[in-house]
Amino acid sequence: MKSPLLKNISLLVYIYSIYGLGITLLIVDFWLLNILGVILVTHALIFSATLTHELIHGNLFKEHRQLNAFWGQAMTHINGACYATWSNLVGHHFNHHIYHADFVGFDMVNYLNTLNPVIRWIYMVCEWAYVPIFEFELRWRIILAPFLEKPKRPLLWRNVALMLYRTAAFALLGWISLKALLLYALAYISFVNIMRFADAFHHIYDYVIMGQEIPKRDRLYEQKYTFSNLVSVKYPWLNLLFLNFGYHNAHHHNMSYSWHELPQLHQTLYGDTLGGIVPLPILVTNYHKLRLKRLFSGQGEATNITSQSSLERFVGGVAVSFLTPP
Repeated sequence: MKSPLLKNISLLVYIYSIYGLGITLLIVDFWLLNILGVILVTHALIFSATLTHELIHGNLFKEHRQLNAFWGQAMTHINGACYATWSNLVGHHFNHHIYHADFVGFDMVNYLNTLNPVIRWIYMVCEWAYVPIFEFELRWRIILAPFLEKPKRPLLWRNVALMLYRTAAFALLGWISLKALLLYALAYISFVNIMRFADAFHHIYDYVIMGQEIPKRDRLYEQKYTFSNLVSVKYPWLNLLFLNFGYHNAHHHNMSYSWHELPQLHQTLYGDTLGGIVPLPILVTNYHKLRLKRLFSGQGEATNITSQSSLERFVGGVAVSFLTPP
């Protein structure tokens, strides 16, 4: 049995290895390897995101906590969340746990419903085609915030430097192979869609706009409106595809448990009962069928996870990613 530290170091090596291998396979002149490259890059991006979540909680290096911040920021340079400061990422996510709410920077439903009709139509076409344009807008809001908001002005040159180095890296990839750059874009869009799916059905917390009064909520509320979306109950090893991120009720019960400890914690807490688990086929169906409604009408309901009719109203959240703090 590997020690926790060895598991975590092996995971870091694995992520960088498959990320590098994936990019290499995007460049080669053989379409089957190109497809494998897209899969590997997407896989690495997903792992870098779920590991960022672990590092936000300080769960990788519990005896050397400063290493969590270092490697967390390293992961954000893979998945593109590096434009947000590490303190902002940590603060945003811990507020989610402390106040049992999804914090956003503005009224997203009202914003999307009052867009210029032409722009709104473009959004609808892109989102219908699984191009997550709204998620990309949120990322650009973070990038441009120092240019547009005076309180963020001290971060301006930091973001300029990040933009220059990342633009140079992608320009180099495009110079080596334009096909590889386009395939990387496909992998990144796939990654955002998959992580958006993973995030969408973990909670039905009401949105709280930054600066508004925070409603008081207790641990009973937290567990009642938290759900677990496992890849497989029968084959638990498949949940490692998201580093056990789907064991969300267990994670919210005790957020100091690492990714490799969550299955056992879930079993201890819930045994063979549902324990907040929502069947994956229903969530995949809802994600597909309600992908436009989710943007323009809010999260819907999931008041009874044993009821088919209730689950069909589970629209899911949007723009609640820990990678895009308001």
